[in-house]
Amino acid sequence: MSCALFVLFVYSFGADVPALVVQRNIAYVNPGHERQVLDVYAPRGAKNRPVVFWIHGGGLKPAFFTEKGFVFVSTNYRLLPHVDMSSIVRDIAWSIRWVHDHIAEHGGDPKSIYVMGHSAGAQLAALICTDDRYLKAEKLSLAIIKGCVPVDGDTYDVPAIIETAETRRRVHGLPPIKFGHREKFGNDPAKHRDYSAVTHVAKDKHIPPFLILHVAEHPDVTAQAQRLGNTLKDAGIPVTVFGARDTNHGKINANLGTPDDPSTKALVEFLARTAKK
Repeated sequence: MSCALFVLFVYSFGADVPALVVQRNIAYVNPGHERQVLDVYAPRGAKNRPVVFWIHGGGLKPAFFTEKGFVFVSTNYRLLPHVDMSSIVRDIAWSIRWVHDHIAEHGGDPKSIYVMGHSAGAQLAALICTDDRYLKAEKLSLAIIKGCVPVDGDTYDVPAIIETAETRRRVHGLPPIKFGHREKFGNDPAKHRDYSAVTHVAKDKHIPPFLILHVAEHPDVTAQAQRLGNTLKDAGIPVTVFGARDTNHGKINANLGTPDDPSTKALVEFLARTAKK
C-alpha cells in the first residue's frame, strides 16, 4: 500500500512554511485491503498532543481539530456485505493499534485518544469504547481512550432498532426493505446483542466519558442516544447527550467545526472538560 506524503498550507507561520503535515493512505494492516488505510493530519511541530481518531472524516474536521492542537486521524475500513460486522470492528481495533504504536512519530500522544464517528462510524465508536475485547485482542486497554463521541448513530441497541423499524413497517403495511438492520447484522439475536454498545457497558472497564450527539427531531436516533446515555449513566460513566435542533443526519456531521454550530460548542466543552482529567 503506497503512502503519499504532502503538506497543506492551511495556517501559515511565515512564507512557504507549512502549518499542517498530512500523510494519506497509510496501511494499518500489511498486507491489507485497499480500505484498511488511514490519514494523519498533524500540526507542524506537534509533540505529545492528544489525538482525535475519527471513523471516517473529512470536511472541516481536520483543520478544526489541528487548529486546537490535536493530531487528527481519519480511518477507513472494509464494508458490509463484503465482510461481516466482526471483521469491521476488528479493522477499527487494528487501526487504533497502529495509532497507538506510531502516532508519536506524528506528534501525537498514544495514551490520549478520542474516538469519534458519524452514523455507522458512531456505532463503531461506541462499540469499540465499551466492548473491550477488541482492543484486548491487540494487547491494548480502554484506558488509552480519553473520550468517545458518537454522532447520530441508530444502532447502539441493535435489537431495539430492528424491532422499531420492522414494527413501523408492519403497522403501516409497508414491504420489508432489502438491506435493513436485520440483513446488515445477520439474523442472529445473540449477534444483535453482541454488536450493541449497551450490552457491554459496565463499571471498572475503563470505559471513557461519552458525548453523544444526535438530531433532536429524529425519533430513532434520539431514542438510541438516550438509551446509550442512560446505560452509561447507570454504570457511573460520565456522559452528556446533546440533541441538535434544526438539522439532519448529514448536516450534523458536516457542520461540526463551523462557527456558531451548537454541536461544535458541545464538543469543545466536552474536550475541555475531559482534558482536565
